[in-house]
Amino acid sequence: MAHKSASAQRPSPLPEVNFSDYGDIRYLHLGTEWVQGSMLLDAPYDIELEYVQRMMAWLLFTEPAGVAKRHSMQLGLGAASLTKFCRKKLRMKTTAIELNPQVVAACRLWFKLPADDTLLSVVLGDAAEVAAHTHWRGAIDALQVDLYDHEAAAPVLDSEAFYADCRSLLTEDGCMTVNLFGRSSSYSKSLDKIAAAFGEASVWAFKPTREGNTVVLALRTPQRPTRTELAERAQTIQTRWGLPAPKWLRVFKPMQS
Repeated sequence: MAHKSASAQRPSPLPEVNFSDYGDIRYLHLGTEWVQGSMLLDAPYDIELEYVQRMMAWLLFTEPAGVAKRHSMQLGLGAASLTKFCRKKLRMKTTAIELNPQVVAACRLWFKLPADDTLLSVVLGDAAEVAAHTHWRGAIDALQVDLYDHEAAAPVLDSEAFYADCRSLLTEDGCMTVNLFGRSSSYSKSLDKIAAAFGEASVWAFKPTREGNTVVLALRTPQRPTRTELAERAQTIQTRWGLPAPKWLRVFKPMQS
Protein backbone atom coordinates (compact mmCIF):
# COMPACT_ATOMS: atom_id res chain seq x y z
CA MET A 1 0.00 0.00 0.00
CA ALA A 2 1.30 3.43 -0.88
CA HIS A 3 0.41 5.54 2.11
CA LYS A 4 0.71 9.30 2.39
CA SER A 5 1.64 10.07 5.96
CA ALA A 6 2.32 12.89 8.36
CA SER A 7 3.34 12.91 11.98
CA ALA A 8 3.35 15.05 15.11
CA GLN A 9 6.59 14.81 17.10
CA ARG A 10 6.92 15.62 20.78
CA PRO A 11 9.54 15.18 23.49
CA SER A 12 7.50 12.90 25.76
CA PRO A 13 7.12 9.18 26.54
CA LEU A 14 3.71 9.13 24.86
CA PRO A 15 3.78 7.48 21.43
CA GLU A 16 4.17 9.41 18.20
CA VAL A 17 0.87 10.23 16.53
CA ASN A 18 0.63 9.91 12.77
CA PHE A 19 -1.84 9.15 10.01
CA SER A 20 -1.93 7.40 6.67
CA ASP A 21 -4.26 7.82 3.70
CA TYR A 22 -5.33 4.88 1.56
CA GLY A 23 -7.92 5.58 -1.07
CA ASP A 24 -10.73 7.59 0.49
CA ILE A 25 -9.92 6.52 4.07
CA ARG A 26 -7.60 8.18 6.57
CA TYR A 27 -6.17 6.06 9.41
CA LEU A 28 -4.80 7.14 12.78
CA HIS A 29 -1.68 5.42 14.15
CA LEU A 30 0.27 5.79 17.37
CA GLY A 31 3.73 5.25 15.95
CA THR A 32 3.00 1.69 14.73
CA GLU A 33 1.13 0.00 11.87
CA TRP A 34 -1.83 -0.71 14.18
CA VAL A 35 -4.92 1.27 13.23
CA GLN A 36 -6.29 3.30 16.14
CA GLY A 37 -9.16 4.84 14.19
CA SER A 38 -10.26 5.95 10.75
CA MET A 39 -12.25 8.53 8.81
CA LEU A 40 -13.94 8.59 5.42
CA LEU A 41 -12.45 11.67 3.76
CA ASP A 42 -15.68 12.38 1.88
CA ALA A 43 -17.93 11.71 4.92
CA PRO A 44 -15.89 12.69 8.00
CA TYR A 45 -18.79 12.43 10.46
CA ASP A 46 -19.82 8.91 9.46
CA ILE A 47 -18.35 5.86 11.23
CA GLU A 48 -16.18 3.80 8.89
CA LEU A 49 -14.89 0.84 10.96
CA GLU A 50 -17.32 -1.99 11.66
CA TYR A 51 -16.40 -2.43 15.32
CA VAL A 52 -16.75 1.32 15.94
CA GLN A 53 -20.24 1.19 14.44
CA ARG A 54 -21.02 -1.60 16.91
CA MET A 55 -19.92 0.65 19.78
CA MET A 56 -23.18 2.50 19.04
CA ALA A 57 -25.28 -0.57 19.95
CA TRP A 58 -26.46 1.20 23.10
CA LEU A 59 -28.97 2.86 20.76
CA LEU A 60 -30.84 -0.46 20.72
CA PHE A 61 -31.74 0.11 24.38
CA THR A 62 -32.69 3.80 24.15
CA GLU A 63 -35.85 5.49 22.90
CA PRO A 64 -34.76 7.18 19.63
CA ALA A 65 -36.81 10.33 20.25
CA GLY A 66 -34.86 11.02 23.45
CA VAL A 67 -31.32 10.45 22.20
CA ALA A 68 -30.51 14.14 21.74
CA LYS A 69 -31.32 14.77 25.41
CA ARG A 70 -28.73 12.25 26.56
CA HIS A 71 -25.05 12.52 27.50
CA SER A 72 -22.38 10.36 25.88
CA MET A 73 -18.80 9.90 27.06
CA GLN A 74 -15.86 8.32 25.27
CA LEU A 75 -12.92 6.98 27.28
CA GLY A 76 -10.18 7.11 24.65
CA LEU A 77 -10.60 9.48 21.71
CA GLY A 78 -9.01 7.41 18.92
CA ALA A 79 -9.73 9.14 15.62
CA ALA A 80 -12.77 10.79 17.27
CA SER A 81 -15.29 8.78 15.20
CA LEU A 82 -17.62 8.15 18.15
CA THR A 83 -17.20 11.65 19.55
CA LYS A 84 -17.97 13.27 16.20
CA PHE A 85 -20.94 10.99 15.53
CA CYS A 86 -22.53 11.62 18.92
CA ARG A 87 -22.01 15.37 18.68
CA LYS A 88 -22.74 16.00 15.00
CA LYS A 89 -25.18 13.24 14.00
CA LEU A 90 -27.00 12.51 17.26
CA ARG A 91 -26.78 16.12 18.57
CA MET A 92 -25.91 14.80 22.04
CA LYS A 93 -24.01 16.39 24.85
CA THR A 94 -20.66 14.65 24.38
CA THR A 95 -17.57 14.39 26.59
CA ALA A 96 -14.36 12.69 25.46
CA ILE A 97 -11.49 11.79 27.79
CA GLU A 98 -8.04 11.43 26.22
CA LEU A 99 -4.65 11.07 27.92
CA ASN A 100 -2.45 12.09 24.99
CA PRO A 101 -2.68 15.78 23.99
CA GLN A 102 -1.19 14.97 20.60
CA VAL A 103 -4.12 12.67 19.83
CA VAL A 104 -6.46 15.57 20.47
CA ALA A 105 -4.33 17.84 18.28
CA ALA A 106 -4.23 15.21 15.52
CA CYS A 107 -8.01 14.77 15.62
CA ARG A 108 -8.55 18.50 15.30
CA LEU A 109 -5.94 18.88 12.55
CA TRP A 110 -6.49 15.74 10.47
CA PHE A 111 -9.80 14.14 11.53
CA LYS A 112 -12.30 17.03 11.54
CA LEU A 113 -12.92 17.02 15.30
CA PRO A 114 -14.93 20.18 15.99
CA ALA A 115 -13.89 22.74 18.58
CA ASP A 116 -15.44 22.46 22.02
CA ASP A 117 -18.84 24.12 22.34
CA THR A 118 -21.95 23.92 24.49
CA LEU A 119 -22.43 20.26 23.55
CA LEU A 120 -18.84 19.05 23.10
CA SER A 121 -16.07 18.86 25.69
CA VAL A 122 -12.73 17.13 25.06
CA VAL A 123 -10.92 16.64 28.37
CA LEU A 124 -7.24 15.80 28.77
CA GLY A 125 -7.14 13.24 31.53
CA ASP A 126 -6.67 9.68 32.71
CA ALA A 127 -9.69 7.45 32.08
CA ALA A 128 -9.20 5.53 35.32
CA GLU A 129 -9.20 8.73 37.36
CA VAL A 130 -12.25 10.07 35.53
CA ALA A 131 -14.19 6.83 36.05
CA ALA A 132 -13.35 6.79 39.75
CA HIS A 133 -14.17 10.47 40.33
CA THR A 134 -17.53 11.65 41.62
CA HIS A 135 -17.88 14.49 39.08
CA TRP A 136 -19.77 12.52 36.39
CA ARG A 137 -21.17 9.81 38.65
CA GLY A 138 -24.68 8.83 37.60
CA ALA A 139 -24.64 11.35 34.75
CA ILE A 140 -23.60 9.39 31.63
CA ASP A 141 -26.20 7.67 29.44
CA ALA A 142 -23.82 6.13 26.90
CA LEU A 143 -20.25 5.28 27.95
CA GLN A 144 -17.94 4.06 25.17
CA VAL A 145 -14.64 2.54 26.29
CA ASP A 146 -11.85 1.98 23.75
CA LEU A 147 -8.51 2.09 25.55
CA TYR A 148 -5.50 0.61 23.82
CA ASP A 149 -1.83 1.49 23.84
CA HIS A 150 0.20 1.92 20.66
CA GLU A 151 0.89 -1.84 20.44
CA ALA A 152 -2.85 -2.73 20.64
CA ALA A 153 -2.00 -5.81 22.70
CA ALA A 154 -4.71 -5.64 25.39
CA PRO A 155 -6.94 -3.05 27.04
CA VAL A 156 -4.98 -0.53 29.10
CA LEU A 157 -7.69 -0.59 31.80
CA ASP A 158 -9.31 -3.97 32.32
CA SER A 159 -10.06 -4.67 35.98
CA GLU A 160 -13.30 -5.45 37.76
CA ALA A 161 -12.75 -2.30 39.83
CA PHE A 162 -12.44 -0.18 36.68
CA TYR A 163 -15.62 -1.64 35.20
CA ALA A 164 -17.42 -1.05 38.51
CA ASP A 165 -16.32 2.59 38.31
CA CYS A 166 -17.66 2.72 34.75
CA ARG A 167 -20.99 1.39 35.98
CA SER A 168 -21.10 4.13 38.62
CA LEU A 169 -20.84 6.77 35.88
CA LEU A 170 -24.05 5.57 34.25
CA THR A 171 -27.59 6.79 34.70
CA GLU A 172 -30.08 4.14 35.83
CA ASP A 173 -30.90 3.23 32.23
CA GLY A 174 -27.40 3.99 30.98
CA CYS A 175 -25.21 1.65 28.97
CA MET A 176 -21.49 0.94 28.46
CA THR A 177 -19.94 -0.44 25.29
CA VAL A 178 -16.36 -1.73 25.33
CA ASN A 179 -13.99 -2.72 22.54
CA LEU A 180 -12.07 -5.85 23.49
CA PHE A 181 -9.22 -6.57 21.10
CA GLY A 182 -5.79 -7.98 21.57
CA ARG A 183 -3.26 -10.51 20.50
CA SER A 184 -3.38 -12.06 23.95
CA SER A 185 -6.28 -14.40 24.72
CA SER A 186 -7.81 -12.01 27.22
CA TYR A 187 -11.38 -11.76 25.96
CA SER A 188 -12.99 -14.31 28.29
CA LYS A 189 -11.20 -12.84 31.30
CA SER A 190 -12.33 -9.35 30.36
CA LEU A 191 -15.91 -10.56 29.88
CA ASP A 192 -15.87 -12.17 33.32
CA LYS A 193 -14.68 -8.90 34.89
CA ILE A 194 -17.43 -6.92 33.18
CA ALA A 195 -20.03 -9.49 34.27
CA ALA A 196 -18.74 -9.34 37.85
CA ALA A 197 -19.12 -5.55 37.87
CA PHE A 198 -22.49 -5.32 36.09
CA GLY A 199 -24.09 -8.72 36.66
CA GLU A 200 -24.39 -11.38 33.95
CA ALA A 201 -28.01 -10.42 33.21
CA SER A 202 -26.81 -6.96 32.12
CA VAL A 203 -24.18 -8.10 29.61
CA TRP A 204 -24.56 -8.59 25.85
CA ALA A 205 -21.81 -9.33 23.33
CA PHE A 206 -21.14 -9.32 19.61
CA LYS A 207 -19.27 -12.00 17.76
CA PRO A 208 -15.76 -10.78 16.81
CA THR A 209 -15.29 -8.77 13.63
CA ARG A 210 -12.96 -10.11 10.94
CA GLU A 211 -10.22 -7.97 12.46
CA GLY A 212 -10.73 -9.52 15.90
CA ASN A 213 -12.57 -6.72 17.70
CA THR A 214 -15.28 -7.92 20.07
CA VAL A 215 -17.70 -5.28 21.36
CA VAL A 216 -19.33 -5.98 24.70
CA LEU A 217 -22.34 -4.05 25.99
CA ALA A 218 -23.28 -3.75 29.66
CA LEU A 219 -26.41 -2.08 31.04
CA ARG A 220 -26.62 -0.36 34.42
CA THR A 221 -30.08 -1.91 34.78
CA PRO A 222 -30.75 -5.20 32.93
CA GLN A 223 -33.08 -5.05 29.95
CA ARG A 224 -34.36 -7.97 27.90
CA PRO A 225 -36.28 -6.59 24.92
CA THR A 226 -37.90 -9.09 22.56
CA ARG A 227 -36.38 -9.82 19.16
CA THR A 228 -39.29 -7.97 17.59
CA GLU A 229 -38.64 -4.90 19.71
CA LEU A 230 -34.94 -5.03 18.88
CA ALA A 231 -35.69 -5.43 15.17
CA GLU A 232 -37.98 -2.39 15.18
CA ARG A 233 -35.41 -0.32 17.06
CA ALA A 234 -32.63 -1.48 14.72
CA GLN A 235 -34.61 -0.44 11.66
CA THR A 236 -35.19 3.00 13.17
CA ILE A 237 -31.47 3.37 13.90
CA GLN A 238 -30.58 2.48 10.32
CA THR A 239 -33.22 4.78 8.83
CA ARG A 240 -32.50 7.73 11.08
CA TRP A 241 -28.71 7.58 11.46
CA GLY A 242 -27.40 5.26 8.77
CA LEU A 243 -25.91 2.63 11.06
CA PRO A 244 -26.27 -1.04 9.98
CA ALA A 245 -28.17 -1.99 13.13
CA PRO A 246 -30.35 -4.74 11.55
CA LYS A 247 -27.14 -6.65 10.75
CA TRP A 248 -26.05 -6.36 14.38
CA LEU A 249 -28.89 -8.55 15.56
CA ARG A 250 -27.47 -11.57 13.70
CA VAL A 251 -24.22 -11.41 15.69
CA PHE A 252 -25.37 -9.91 19.01
CA LYS A 253 -26.84 -11.78 21.98
CA PRO A 254 -27.15 -11.63 25.77
CA MET A 255 -24.54 -13.37 27.91
CA GLN A 256 -27.41 -15.19 29.63
CA SER A 257 -29.53 -16.77 26.89
